[in-house]
Amino acid sequence: MLTFSELARDKLAEFAANSEEENLALKISITGRSGNGFQYDLQLIPPKEQEDSDHVFEVDDWTVIISESSVPYMEGVTLEFKETLMGGGFHFENPNPLWIDDIAQRVQVVIDEKVNPAIASHGGKISLVDVCDGVVVVSFGGGCQGCSAVDVTLKHGVEKMICETIPEITSISDVTDHAAGTNPFY
Repeated sequence: MLTFSELARDKLAEFAANSEEENLALKISITGRSGNGFQYDLQLIPPKEQEDSDHVFEVDDWTVIISESSVPYMEGVTLEFKETLMGGGFHFENPNPLWIDDIAQRVQVVIDEKVNPAIASHGGKISLVDVCDGVVVVSFGGGCQGCSAVDVTLKHGVEKMICETIPEITSISDVTDHAAGTNPFY
């Protein structure tokens, strides 16, 4: 499923050694997708903090916890650590397609070709987080994060564009933390 490069394994051990916790697991979640690939959340957590739906694996003497929705996209993935002049960071080499199912692929096309160009004039963008049982889960960014008109944009813009194009979609759900927006369009 998942492998670590030697440098990534060393960096994980180094970070774990600097923690106050004695026993840590590596928690991985795919939090979004973009033209550059997957976006990840990577954390060292106590194993007891895993959620019931998480999947647990042993990789190179590490307990790796992967969120349930991310598991299908983690086959053949390598976790690397890339050093840069600014210090470096973890990087995933992931050979998987951004979306496995046909409906999610179609929703992504609508977002890329219709939705994002329409809200770009406000400095906003939308990322597809998931599609499950006819419900599209999105996250707003840029000028849309924290905007007072986001509900109107969601119901009368985004939902309309997606539902008219893809009849299998029944609703849209927004998981954005709008309180964290720093430059909303008013």
